[in-house]
Amino acid sequence: MRLKDRVAIITGAGRGIGRAIALAYAREGAIMTLAARSAGELEETARLAQELGAATHIVLTDVTKQDDVDEMVRQTVDRFSTIDILVNNAGIGGPVGLLQDNDVAEWINTIQVNVVGTYLCCRAVLPVMIAQDRGKIVNLAGAGATAAWRNTSAYCASKAAVVRLTENIWLELNGKNVQINSLGPGSIDTRMWEQLRDGAELVGDKDLFELGVKVTGGGGASIDRAADLAVFFASEESGKLSGRLISAVADDFDNLPPRIPEIMASDAFIVRKVELD
Repeated sequence: MRLKDRVAIITGAGRGIGRAIALAYAREGAIMTLAARSAGELEETARLAQELGAATHIVLTDVTKQDDVDEMVRQTVDRFSTIDILVNNAGIGGPVGLLQDNDVAEWINTIQVNVVGTYLCCRAVLPVMIAQDRGKIVNLAGAGATAAWRNTSAYCASKAAVVRLTENIWLELNGKNVQINSLGPGSIDTRMWEQLRDGAELVGDKDLFELGVKVTGGGGASIDRAADLAVFFASEESGKLSGRLISAVADDFDNLPPRIPEIMASDAFIVRKVELD
């Protein structure tokens, strides 16, 4: 088991990618705090993880609230003594439509959940990981991190920010045995994609609507592949890999371990400006 007795916090664990990661971690022997805002969904994830032999703890958490996040971390340490892994999965797609037509509160809330939530969770667990000289952080990115999509400004801006935040934290962790990476899951059939699809239809975005129909109609990326990448990042297989954005769809992460020293000595898998020759 690649995560045997490792203590993980997974946010947004009630459904979708978060639940898939929780079950993959359970199969690999992890002990988990499962966090989200919906008790019923968390209880179902916990039940499924426990059937796989995992010890779990549920904490109702709004990642945009510092007190909630700090309480989530406090309960995890009190119950399991430490935190080895943090998966920042909680996220939303946000409003669909032209920026000037978006509801201001919805736009700001997307940044709050996707970016501020990631920041608060990293901020809360880093002292624990640094003190024990061990830790792995996995931040969920998305297609919007590397490509601009029309009518999804809040989502794209937030996911690009998550990737850059990951790189900043990596630089600040220089010399410490804590690794942080961004996970690009691909376009997976989740509630978020249902909402993006329906929003695209309302604003007449044919391209985004058709992509949403494909994703939610069985043509999306593999949720299991995304969960496998989350296991890789959290395990010793990922070694010193840090500050990188790896795609579950486009990158052959199974064969990355021998190349990690080469990757860390280069600009591979980071966001940067490409110059013309």
